[in-house]
Amino acid sequence: MTAISDTTASGAAERKGLLRFLTCGSVDDGKSTLIGRLLYDTQLVLEDQLAALERDSRKHGTTGEDLDLALLVDGLQAEREQGITIDVAYRFFSTPRRAFIVADTPGHEQYTRNMATGASNSQAAVILIDARKGVLTQTRRHSYICALLGIKHVVLAVNKIDLVEFSGERFHHIVADYLGFAAPLNFSSIVSIPLSARFGDNVIRRSEHTSWYDGPTLIESLESLDVSEGLAEKPLRFPVQWVNRPNLDFRGFAGTVASGVVRPGDRVAVSESGRESTVQRIVTADGDLAEARAGDAVTLTLADEVDVARGDVLAHSDARPEVVDQFAAEVLWMIEEPMLPGRSYLMRIGTRYVPARVTSLKHKTDVNTLEHIAAKTLGLNEIGFCNLSTATPVALDAYADNRATGAFVLIDRFTNATAGAGMISFGLRRATNIHRQALLVDKAARVHLNGHRPAILWFTGLSGSGKSTIANIVARELHARGVHTYLLDGDNVRHGLNRDLGFTDADRVENIRRVGEVAKLFVDAGLIVLCSFISPFRAERRMVRELVEAGEFIEVFVDTPIEECKRRDPKGLYARALEGKIKNFTGIDSPYEAPESAEIVLDPSPLGPEEEARRVLEALSARKIIS
Repeated sequence: MTAISDTTASGAAERKGLLRFLTCGSVDDGKSTLIGRLLYDTQLVLEDQLAALERDSRKHGTTGEDLDLALLVDGLQAEREQGITIDVAYRFFSTPRRAFIVADTPGHEQYTRNMATGASNSQAAVILIDARKGVLTQTRRHSYICALLGIKHVVLAVNKIDLVEFSGERFHHIVADYLGFAAPLNFSSIVSIPLSARFGDNVIRRSEHTSWYDGPTLIESLESLDVSEGLAEKPLRFPVQWVNRPNLDFRGFAGTVASGVVRPGDRVAVSESGRESTVQRIVTADGDLAEARAGDAVTLTLADEVDVARGDVLAHSDARPEVVDQFAAEVLWMIEEPMLPGRSYLMRIGTRYVPARVTSLKHKTDVNTLEHIAAKTLGLNEIGFCNLSTATPVALDAYADNRATGAFVLIDRFTNATAGAGMISFGLRRATNIHRQALLVDKAARVHLNGHRPAILWFTGLSGSGKSTIANIVARELHARGVHTYLLDGDNVRHGLNRDLGFTDADRVENIRRVGEVAKLFVDAGLIVLCSFISPFRAERRMVRELVEAGEFIEVFVDTPIEECKRRDPKGLYARALEGKIKNFTGIDSPYEAPESAEIVLDPSPLGPEEEARRVLEALSARKIIS
């Protein structure tokens, strides 16, 4: 199997110029076969590989007695057995005019996230279309993702032209269909080529079967593409990967120059804090440099003792990125669990990780028509325009201006799966002139006056578990002891604060987000606030926990089995849900994620809710929240 050698690729790039491109499109359009043809015809398949290919073609091939060139790329056993591409495969090849790194990306819809990965590092895209099938939904989806990810040059490869008898009419019909769809995507160039990857027609050599076509071959088109990005001409962006402190005499900041040029003596600023200093040295393993350009991995030392940490972005003082805690972005959703506005995710932007949430989904995009559709959530492979908020301000640019500081990923905080990929459109400036007002009476003063510590007592459990009854008893007993409390109950807040919310997953997340912010205010007032909510999702309970200081959130899990809750059914809700009269009912057709490490777990007690309330009070005393 031909692999990418960093040394070989970089050497070829220096001599000829390097083009990174991807192949994409719908499943079975021939992407792997095309790359195999390119490797084969550029004579990069060694004799032992060719012998292995002949054996594999007999065992796994789909081309009869012919060599199945797709097997040069489809290296995974699962791919060979199914005849599809699952992962992204990178291959290096070259011609006398240019060197190439090509990403073979999967066509199946469920692997759209892999395709986006390949597109994020590419300068051009070869979009394949099966001449028999024409433009399909996945063709449109991949084209839209390419446009979102900043790819400006497209080669439209109408493949398997041999299977439609090399019909020029069919070719021109497909091209017209695609160009009509792609017009709003604003690609800088679209070159359309009829080809047969299996037999090599119009791949490297011109086909004698398409006399009606007078355009370039695929390789001629790729060799002539001008994809110079001019990263060195962009403003300096240096995300700090690591603070290098081997001894007391050296403190440097290691990373890769994402854009621009930096030289000793340049005045730079830490974007997030605004602190300035001067670049003293540019250090590498091979000695100091006179300058570092986009793509160079170096260590910078500064003339002053400036606070710089991993994730900070260094920039020239007169050309800084935006630093905001709210921004708008296009988001591609990559997991089956839907995107829920209000839910907390972990965002990686550059070398920094920061908690973030989608505050609103403005619309999602129909990949077939490019129409904007009203929606509350995003599902797997859907794309939407969102407003996002981060826990702390971050340095960023619009993706169109700088890929490195304009792209981010959202990570599910429980599974660590990459949940979504985003391309920033612009910062939202509405909060930049809003600052916290200094108060003459602070939280500490209120706590001292109250005579007890503040806390959130968060009662969670299924409907009918008894959590509201227990919370009420605890509130009564605390009040009798002179403790300042307030009780927020799930039913009560839906008569006012949350009367506009339903019971979909998205509305449940927003319900808890609002309650969490209110509970935080009560804690700041020095109170013990008791919250009784089903709150079915761990992510939202964790979000509320993170709003307050350590030790101020106490999760009380009322662990009543669902069969007992159904037996009690005080409001008749389970009966109606089982009859299909209530949708999205927790425990029936909507999930409940039980706490994994609640501070207090209450099992159904034969002594009743009074005994369970007593256990909560004892726990509060043990934690010295009350005396």
